Amino acid sequence: MTVSNKSSALILGVCLIIALSSLGSLLGDAAIKFKEYERTVTVKGLSEREYSADIVIWPIQFSSASNNLEQMYESIDASTEKIKAFLESAGINANEISYSSPAITDKSAQRYGNQARAEFRYTASQTVTVYSKNISVVRDVMGKMSSLGKQGIVFTAGNYHSQTEYIFTRLNQIKPDMIEEATRKAREVAEKFAADSKSTLGTIKSASQGQFSINARDKNNPHIKKVRVVSTVAYYLSD
Repeated sequence: MTVSNKSSALILGVCLIIALSSLGSLLGDAAIKFKEYERTVTVKGLSEREYSADIVIWPIQFSSASNNLEQMYESIDASTEKIKAFLESAGINANEISYSSPAITDKSAQRYGNQARAEFRYTASQTVTVYSKNISVVRDVMGKMSSLGKQGIVFTAGNYHSQTEYIFTRLNQIKPDMIEEATRKAREVAEKFAADSKSTLGTIKSASQGQFSINARDKNNPHIKKVRVVSTVAYYLSD
């Protein structure tokens, strides 16, 4: 009975050793294969295109000054009507023109200490805004504003509120093609890297799409927009 138990224990021990050895070999092979799969290359692909803006927002700001408040309001109204008539005669629709309330400043109420008396007690600024999709017409009109200046209208510019804006609204329409282009260019870079390193390009490990950026092409052509996106893709490599 004792001899039989010893023989059984010996056989069990041998089987355990063989099983553990096989398991270790399998785990070793799996670890090597896993390590091979961890060879990756991360590349970036750029898609960059130029498009015309869709909408222009053009604030036309002008000012007036007087010592008589009623006369100043009359001057503001007259200038507004001149601007409106000029814009409409140049091809801008009436429904594309809007008007703000005039901002009035009473300089006599702002004098402190020995501050010199202002030549005009009241000053006012008014803004006529053009919101249009017909950008070519609006830009053409912008170049003819001097004719209104000759009629005695004093335009103000240079501040934040009087800057012209050009808006691009078709981003959702162009997104798929640009993402496809950026991804294709990323793969071309990865294939070149794989060829140079005598490797084979595998499947995608991970991919991320950067944010789209929309900027003016240059300061002289703000109505032409440069749209840009960068895709980052990681590929597996194998021998």
